[in-house]
Amino acid sequence: MKNFKYILIIFLMFLSSKEILAQKDSISLQRKARKLLRDGNELYKKQQFTDASVAYQKALGNNTKYDKATYNLGNALYQNKNYKEAVPQYQLTAETAKNKFTKAEAYHNIGNAMMEQKQYQPAVDAFKNALRNNPNDDETRYNLAVAKKMVDKENKDDKKKDDKDKKDKKDKDDKNKDKNKDKKDGDDKDKKDDKDKEGKGDKDKDKDKKDKKDPKKEGKKDQKKPKPQQGKMTPQQVKQLLESLNNEEKKTQKKMNAKKAKGKKVKQEKDW
Repeated sequence: MKNFKYILIIFLMFLSSKEILAQKDSISLQRKARKLLRDGNELYKKQQFTDASVAYQKALGNNTKYDKATYNLGNALYQNKNYKEAVPQYQLTAETAKNKFTKAEAYHNIGNAMMEQKQYQPAVDAFKNALRNNPNDDETRYNLAVAKKMVDKENKDDKKKDDKDKKDKKDKDDKNKDKNKDKKDGDDKDKKDDKDKEGKGDKDKDKDKKDKKDPKKEGKKDQKKPKPQQGKMTPQQVKQLLESLNNEEKKTQKKMNAKKAKGKKVKQEKDW
């Protein structure tokens, strides 16, 4: 029994010493984290934001629940224009902060980071949360008004874009309808032309049939009106033809003599 008590005492002493050592380690880490935080703040003041971010991250490595290091890391990332990376740090601060003013500042900075990324509706939500925790912050109220204005502008631009897209779609549909109509009209016209051609062809065939003569009837018609035979003239007709030719020849000779007289050139004296 005595041995059991002795063992129990030793075990309790071991646990308490281990707990004491853990507390010492924890205190040591917290001190180291505070030192790294101060180093980060000095670098931040010198606008060495990248180095400051590294110092704050090291501080959080020694104390993961170090709210000040989390918030300051968000600020350093924001100043370095790493807005997307800054937001989670502010969100963690807003969730873990024990007083409303710290929460309000974290939400305010979330709103600013969202504005920088042109995410205006999330910015509106963040500024509203900031005002819920600190209703008297005029700067947050002003930023909220600006964010709302940007949301309204975005909605109007989206509506204009939608209206334009609808109009373009309607114009395209109307254009396609016109094309289809023109094509249909063209097809109908081609069909009509083909039909007219077929009708004309039938008429021409009928006409050809009508104009085509029956050989028997044609022979009878020629018999009614025989052609005069050539080369057979009476002596009286021959005499009249010769006299007519002589008269024509005399007239022609007179005309030629008259033309010769009128066309005679007058010589021109040259002055040498």
